[in-house]
Amino acid sequence: MTLPQILSVTVLTAMMGLFIWGRFRYDVVAVMALLAGVATGVVSPKAAFTGFSDDIVIIVGSALVLSGAVQRSGMIDRMMLFLQKRVKRVETQLLVLTASVGFASALVKNIGALAMMIPVAFQMSKRSNIAPSAFLMPMSFASLLGGLMTLIGTSPNIIVSRVREEMTGEPFRMFDYLPVGLGLTLIGLVFLPLGYRLLPRDRRAAPTLGEALDIQDYVTEVRISPRSPAVDETVSEFITRHEHEVTITNLIREGNRSAPFPDTVLRVEDILILGGSPDSLERVIAGDRLELEGRETISDNGSDIGVIEAVVGTDSPLVHRTASRMQLRERFGVNLIAVSRQGERLVRRLGNIMLSAGDVIVLQGPLDLLPERLRDLGCLPLAERSLKLGSNARRTVLPLLILGAAMIATALGLIPVAVAFFAAAGLVVITGALPVREAYSHVEWPILIMLGALIPVSDSLRTTGASDLIGEHLSVFASTLPPWGAVMLIMGAAMAVTPFLNNAATVLVMAPIAATFATGLGYRPEPFLMATAVGAGCDFLTPIGHQCNTLVMGPGGYKFGDYARLGAPLSVLVLLCGTPLIMWFWPAV
Repeated sequence: MTLPQILSVTVLTAMMGLFIWGRFRYDVVAVMALLAGVATGVVSPKAAFTGFSDDIVIIVGSALVLSGAVQRSGMIDRMMLFLQKRVKRVETQLLVLTASVGFASALVKNIGALAMMIPVAFQMSKRSNIAPSAFLMPMSFASLLGGLMTLIGTSPNIIVSRVREEMTGEPFRMFDYLPVGLGLTLIGLVFLPLGYRLLPRDRRAAPTLGEALDIQDYVTEVRISPRSPAVDETVSEFITRHEHEVTITNLIREGNRSAPFPDTVLRVEDILILGGSPDSLERVIAGDRLELEGRETISDNGSDIGVIEAVVGTDSPLVHRTASRMQLRERFGVNLIAVSRQGERLVRRLGNIMLSAGDVIVLQGPLDLLPERLRDLGCLPLAERSLKLGSNARRTVLPLLILGAAMIATALGLIPVAVAFFAAAGLVVITGALPVREAYSHVEWPILIMLGALIPVSDSLRTTGASDLIGEHLSVFASTLPPWGAVMLIMGAAMAVTPFLNNAATVLVMAPIAATFATGLGYRPEPFLMATAVGAGCDFLTPIGHQCNTLVMGPGGYKFGDYARLGAPLSVLVLLCGTPLIMWFWPAV
């Protein structure tokens, strides 16, 4: 080996060691590796920042924004709410959850698809009276398998596509991954609803401060719109249709209070005082097109509007006063949209409730002003937790239509992937489907920094000739193996490395080696690149190799070793089934 080759391998080996050690965050490790590469001369100063202009960074960032827009639209929540009311057995619920996450991961970034479905998993686990840990890890693994089906499902597919383009002049297209990815996803959907029993039954997440302070008995005020399905329903039918998740504590019709008897028929413009948990209230209000009281008095600019939970302090000017008397909207520019009082069932209209010290309230208003308004009102914010109630989320299919158009355009080869998804991300912001503030919050900046920093570092293996050398040695080792054995070797190597590296980092290192390996054996590069993508995308052994596994570790209460209990047999299935699938659709010769 030449000195540049030795230095390149040393930098990458040290980088892997730091990833495994876990002392520094992965984006910091990537920056350290880039600086080391420049300092040792294996990365030229001119090439140091080329990674940040790479199409991969644009595609991944845009895909995260699109995932956030689809998640915010609530369309998936609606579909899953319809299903969860009709599915009762744990195995069937698990099949519905894993299938939903798996196939959604083909359309949006797999971590985005998983994040959308975690609240549904908690609802199902609560209904079935089992620990969420029975659902969350299988869902994470299903999201990894589902991400293998399309170009945008996971970062390794995007990177491998670029490597193929560099080698052959033709990238992998949007659905080139579908035959192999779909086959592996279906195998996973058969295994996971059965294999979840391998997980310990006693795993539960430690309660967070936000959960400890979770308030479930809020009341809010809504108006029935002409388009609402609640029109002409009786109170009993309304409550039953929503499975008793909410209650009607009072009804105001034409300014007069009316008792909500079970046979009372609901009419347009009726005002309902609804009681229930924030999530239940939000689902009912959004699903039935009910109008939250005071919504017309707050700016329609969704990027500026949010909600906050707070407790009324003993010295608050709100004590012994009503929201109407305090003129919260006129003087402070905020809405009182929900109130909870321990041990008491509130039946008055929100503006007429006499507030007391210790009441928990939900205020809606401009996000940049809410902290200041809390101080002015003598209220203390509760532990941070996400509330959709009153957040001005738009229920629309627009993000799905924009995403579908981008996928069709790229699949037909009309527009490059980076341009299509950057344009789609811009459109969901321009059209208001995703506020600018939320768009930036959905971008995982550490992932983008890591990608931009590692692209020139990993490319140093090629520029110094180290990847050719490693590929030649692997070729000698595999020279006695049949083609399927060589493909399995590459897939196994990628699966072995990805638990200790980020999956994108694994592909950046392994893809050039796999391509050289294939050339040395006289085979076509496609099956070996596909094997690299599958291996790097299938980390089922640890919580650190992929963000999806990390995401469910805390909520599921899992320990490090729990992942291998379910993941090891699934990894073997992927190796045994993935290899013939790749060889069938992407012959080596």
